[in-house]
Amino acid sequence: MSFTTLYDVQQLLKRFGTFVHLGKRLWDIELMFIEVKRLYEDGLIDKKTFISAQLVLKREHRKEEEKDRSK
Repeated sequence: MSFTTLYDVQQLLKRFGTFVHLGKRLWDIELMFIEVKRLYEDGLIDKKTFISAQLVLKREHRKEEEKDRSK
């Protein structure tokens, strides 16, 4: 499974009953990062899915940090 957007990662987590909404997008991304890692470590997702999701999360995290810095 390949991911291109944060929404794709949210849908992956949703399939496992995990809904993330902390109120700040950066925090949501950080928690999703932890949850995806946990799914991989528990053997619920394969390595390709894990890496693809992590790349999206890292990209989105970087975007949010840049947005916060420019304020």
